[in-house]
Amino acid sequence: MSDATAARPPTFAAGAILALVLVGVVAAAAFAVLSAYAPDLRSGRDGRAHALSTSAVGYAGATILMKAMGAQVVVSRTPPVRPSRAAVILTPDPGLKPETLQAYPKGDLTLIVLPKWVAAPDPVRPGFVRKVGLLDDDRAVTALLKSYAPQTRLIVRKGVHRPTLRPADSGQAYQLGRIDRLRTIAGKGWVPLVVDEAGNAVLVRSAKTPSIWVLADPDLLNNQGLASRDTARAAALILDSARAGDRPLMFDVTLNGFERGRGLGRLLLEPPWLAATLIAAAAAILMGVHALARFGQPRAPGRAFALGAQALVDNTADLVRMAKREHELAPAYAALTRTLVARAAGGHAAEDGWLEDLARRRGAAAPSDLAIEAETTKTRDELTAVARKLYQWRGEMTRERR
Repeated sequence: MSDATAARPPTFAAGAILALVLVGVVAAAAFAVLSAYAPDLRSGRDGRAHALSTSAVGYAGATILMKAMGAQVVVSRTPPVRPSRAAVILTPDPGLKPETLQAYPKGDLTLIVLPKWVAAPDPVRPGFVRKVGLLDDDRAVTALLKSYAPQTRLIVRKGVHRPTLRPADSGQAYQLGRIDRLRTIAGKGWVPLVVDEAGNAVLVRSAKTPSIWVLADPDLLNNQGLASRDTARAAALILDSARAGDRPLMFDVTLNGFERGRGLGRLLLEPPWLAATLIAAAAAILMGVHALARFGQPRAPGRAFALGAQALVDNTADLVRMAKREHELAPAYAALTRTLVARAAGGHAAEDGWLEDLARRRGAAAPSDLAIEAETTKTRDELTAVARKLYQWRGEMTRERR
């Protein structure tokens, strides 16, 4: 190998690799947090008709108007777990299932603003929309509101007008700004609250459920309608009537897909589970730091097959253990012990009488009795007991120090 090849630097520096790992960990953690809180980070400026939208058909202007007038206004991303004290404003999207609307927990008063326009996002100006058409499907509206009234009919006035509205019972009339194709509502089960100059109802309540109000034309509350001062004045009067003086206004956006979720990721990032998450992250970091350095001397790899007599003995013992024949070795162990004792005492193993006499004089057990007990062993536990007796007998016969 040449000197140039030996001196060539590594392809990646240790610092660069460490930096890449840290950047990857931070990016993964940030992605997890953003994924958990993604619904809260959505601005809602998608051009649809809800309280977060600043497009012409949205209702962000209504929340700003009522806050400026001193009302307590909440844009709710969480449906209430029980009926709310607030006046709830629901702005369902076209195609919402009637079961979903009916299952939503209602407030002391619930104002349902029916969708009117089919709008598409403006490709030139983000956040703006272009008018595509009019929603006037009586069957869809009847199905949506069937739990509150048996029949619902929508009546559309042709052209652009400045209609005049007044309370259905009595009261001062007020003229609106320019409204394109004013839409009114009628049908069995609806009680008019606000009507136009022709007596057609714009705002109604359910005879079956008086706390349910329905606004037929959303142009009275949406951003394009509030561009007119006269229409904004009418919108404020309608919302003030819904407030009944002291109720807060809650604009719901959960039916529009902006519900704040409670997934596992968000649960782990909020108390009380946040502490456990931080502890787990710290433990993972410490494990990674420990893995960067070796602790102690490396162990040399051993042979796959050991050499020598010790390995032969160990392998034989393992084979006997696997066959569960250990107890059959008891007679051989007893004979070996008798031979060792006779050799240590200066005699011969064949001289049984001499070894029996020596055991009697020293007060030890007779070797013949131990041999018989060894012959009758059947289990591993019995083998252990016999081996212990033979070991003790050998010590007594040879006076060995153990």
